Amino acid sequence: MANPETVLLPPGQGGIPISVVTPADWERLREELAPDMRRWADANGFKAQPGRVIALPSAQGILKMVVVGALTDGDIFALARLCRTLPDGAYAIGATMPKPQLFALGWCLDAYRFDRYRKAGPAGPRLVCPKGVDRSEVLRAVAATALVRDLVNTPASDMGPDELEQAARALARAHKARITVTTGRLLERNFPMIHAVGKASPRAPRLIDLTWGPVRAPKVTLVGKGVSFDTGGLDIKPASGMALMKKDMGGAAHVLGLAQMIMSANLKLRLRMLIPAVENSIAGNAFRPGDVLHSRLGLTVEIGNTDAEGRLILADALALADEESPDLLIDMATLTGAARVALGPDLPALFTDDEQLAGDIHKAGLKVNDPVWRLPLWRPYARLFESGVADLNNAGDSGFAGAITAALFLSRFVSRARAHAHFDVFAWAPSSLPGRPRGGEAQAMRALFEVIRSRFGK
Repeated sequence: MANPETVLLPPGQGGIPISVVTPADWERLREELAPDMRRWADANGFKAQPGRVIALPSAQGILKMVVVGALTDGDIFALARLCRTLPDGAYAIGATMPKPQLFALGWCLDAYRFDRYRKAGPAGPRLVCPKGVDRSEVLRAVAATALVRDLVNTPASDMGPDELEQAARALARAHKARITVTTGRLLERNFPMIHAVGKASPRAPRLIDLTWGPVRAPKVTLVGKGVSFDTGGLDIKPASGMALMKKDMGGAAHVLGLAQMIMSANLKLRLRMLIPAVENSIAGNAFRPGDVLHSRLGLTVEIGNTDAEGRLILADALALADEESPDLLIDMATLTGAARVALGPDLPALFTDDEQLAGDIHKAGLKVNDPVWRLPLWRPYARLFESGVADLNNAGDSGFAGAITAALFLSRFVSRARAHAHFDVFAWAPSSLPGRPRGGEAQAMRALFEVIRSRFGK
């Protein structure tokens, strides 16, 4: 996308005013307009209907003001879609705009374009940062969201384990973080399930490990599923099921974006980011249904389905993360279709046993227009992934409660962390929504940043 700093201009500059008005406000404003502008509004039947927009030109045809009917549902991002409809120019909002911080954020998020494989379009209209809005805060969220979207939108031909590693190394360089990558020695370093899932691909599997911040500070660890493409393995997906599998590294993209937000805000914590990066391919050495894999934790896992590979690589990474008893452990993954059936594409599923953490994340999501929905870690469903030959089965055979059983499976590899939350994200907007253009999407990231900053950032 265009540099966010060119979309959200520094405050204090002039711009074409945007006024949000109720019908009563409009009647007063209408009387103050120049006669030509008033006649233009009347000729277009503008009466401040909710969401209706009127661009008011001068007698010379120069745009002088934009007036928008106030929305009754308070969706500020819907107002921010003006960035797609207004002509080129700089715009400024006044005191009538509700929640100006969210408006500025929505404007910049909606301005995103993925232009890697085509000629870049025009820059589009710019917004002068409103008075009282923390411009650096908006730009931080926009830059991280653009990173997630760019990574997810990039096809697997250009976004494999190598490229995920490069993205992590670029992030480490930018923020003077330490990074180590384990490739080719996964069995020796005791990451057997990461090795098993990725060994059939010519692109070597690896574990990316980034650390930043003071060693003695509170520990926050992020783990992201980095399956750059998922064929389903020997339990191969149909063509329709593979169409969007370039986004199966969406969890990795999310933790890269969240790590960028944390480091750019210089929060006072010890950050660790782990990404098991693999491609789930098909070859003669691919892992098979019925195989029994050993895990880093020592638990054995029978393979009920090779298409349930994400939880396998996450299990090894979570076991590593848990070894140092972090204060907060977050994992994010495009893990199950069951979560999408339950909640649709817009709401990521949250799983945690920590009531305070669940409440804090929910409130933060509402605050920053980044909602989540909690699903239960219903322990009796652990029976659904029992195995007759190993400690666990990675899929089971019932088909029930797929998102819950996946979350329960992961929870078996976490015991020392003081708090743990699992996010099952879609990482994709199937149709354009206000602030969310069609394509790769960051979900729950801004909400998590708010919680982490509130708990550990001071």
